[in-house]
Amino acid sequence: MLEVRGLQVSYGAVRALEAVSLTAAPGGITAILGANGAGKSSLLRAISGVAPVAGGQILLDGRDITTLPAAARAKLGLAHAMEGRRLFRQLTVEDNLKLAWSFGARATPLPAAIAEIYGRFPILEQKARTMAGLLSGGQQQMVILSCTTIRSPRYLLLDEPSLGLAPIIVQQIYGFITEYAQRSGITVVIAEQMATLALRVSRHGFVLRRGRLVLEGDSRTLLEGGGESGALAASYL
Repeated sequence: MLEVRGLQVSYGAVRALEAVSLTAAPGGITAILGANGAGKSSLLRAISGVAPVAGGQILLDGRDITTLPAAARAKLGLAHAMEGRRLFRQLTVEDNLKLAWSFGARATPLPAAIAEIYGRFPILEQKARTMAGLLSGGQQQMVILSCTTIRSPRYLLLDEPSLGLAPIIVQQIYGFITEYAQRSGITVVIAEQMATLALRVSRHGFVLRRGRLVLEGDSRTLLEGGGESGALAASYL
């Protein structure tokens, strides 16, 4: 289980998160919602160790990792796909996958791991020798998800996986995320601006506004309780 207790994140004089507390259970998806600038990315970056923590605690299965460097957190099974489709653009699709596998737990032999990815996303097999920077946005997002899951993570953080993608690609990406969470039993946390999209696949949702947690609840309850037009929408204003 992932636990965040009273987390504070500051960038100089700017406070990005203020006393945020939440939990994310294994075997399902937890949604972190909010408008642009609400603090979603800062929260995920703090959890993975790439943003400064000014106060509070971060725990993985009861272990305090607040002061651990990002590399040590990765060794504990934490994987983070950051916003912006960060890939080695001059490397081929397959070289990106091999590099990601080399930094993971290597629970599955490389040939089998790559074969599984190509079975899931056949287009990536067709583009295996293509430089990642030449792929479409949707194909790049498939590579990013594959690079994070090929490492056999125990905790998976996904920042805006739908950003800039066509609806049909978003459905495919979210279909994979949902299936992977159910099959692997790991803890998945998704940060999204598109609340309805994330709530439909998650168990629990947390809404941030200007760095503070302003709403939380069962995902179905949040949707049925007003969706984009009720309390959920008001939290974005």
